[in-house]
Formats: sequence, C-alpha cells, structure tokens
Amino acid sequence: MGLWIAVHILAAVFWVGGMYFAHQCLRPAAELHLPPEQRLVLWRGVLRRFFSRVWMAIAALLISGYMMVFIYLGGFASLGLHVHVMQATGWIMIGLYLHVYFGPYRRLKERLNEQDFAGAGVQQAKIRKFVGINLVLGLITILLGATGRYWASNF
Repeated sequence: MGLWIAVHILAAVFWVGGMYFAHQCLRPAAELHLPPEQRLVLWRGVLRRFFSRVWMAIAALLISGYMMVFIYLGGFASLGLHVHVMQATGWIMIGLYLHVYFGPYRRLKERLNEQDFAGAGVQQAKIRKFVGINLVLGLITILLGATGRYWASNF
C-alpha cells in the first residue's frame, strides 16, 4: 500500500503545488514585469506544459486512490467520512479542470492565434478564477487526506 500512498501524495502535491505556484507566484510576477500581450503568450506556454502534466496527475490520483480503496481498505463501506469528502472534492476539482481545459483554455489559445489579446485576456481571467477555486479545494482535499483519520472518527 505504501507505493499507492506515495503515488497519491505526489500527484496531489504536484497538482495543487503547481496551482499555488502559478496563482500566487508566477501571476503576480508576470503582471509586474511583462506587458499584457507577453503575459498572455507566457500563460499559453505555461498552461500547455502544466495541463499536460495535470492529466497524468489526475490519472495517478484516480488509479492510486481506487487501488487503495478496493485492494487494501475493504471498499467504500469501510471508509471514514473524510475519505468520502476527499473523493467528492477531488471529483469537483477534476470537473473544474475539465471545464477550464475544454472551455476558457481552448478559447485562450484560439484568441491568441487570432491576435485577439483583449479576448484572450477575458479567457485568462476566467482561468485564474477557476484555478483559484481549485486551489482552495485542493488544499482542503490534502488536509482531509492528511488529517481526516484524526478527527473524522468523531462523526
């Protein structure tokens, strides 16, 4: 089970840590040092690389999580409340990621290809909002996984 836990933790930390870095570090620095057109081109490249790895993180999280549930933990009936909540927040995060990837991110790339920087900026603002929401959900999910067994038994 140790291998599955390691995969699960690393995938979660990668995804959530990447969102934190992008939202709280890269974005403010780019806004301070780059004009809007260059920021948008930078974001297209950053998001292309990051999102390609988020797909892998999602796959690793789902495979490792369900392997642990079904092989080592006795199925859903034996899980604590914190694992069910963690699973729910994880699926919400995946849904938001899919929305961003197939919606605003796709439109951001299209607008940039058309040199429509104003339209690309609108899409980038939408991405930033959803990444912020997913970042909060990701932090909650990590805390549930790391601490849930210590308090969830009280429910």
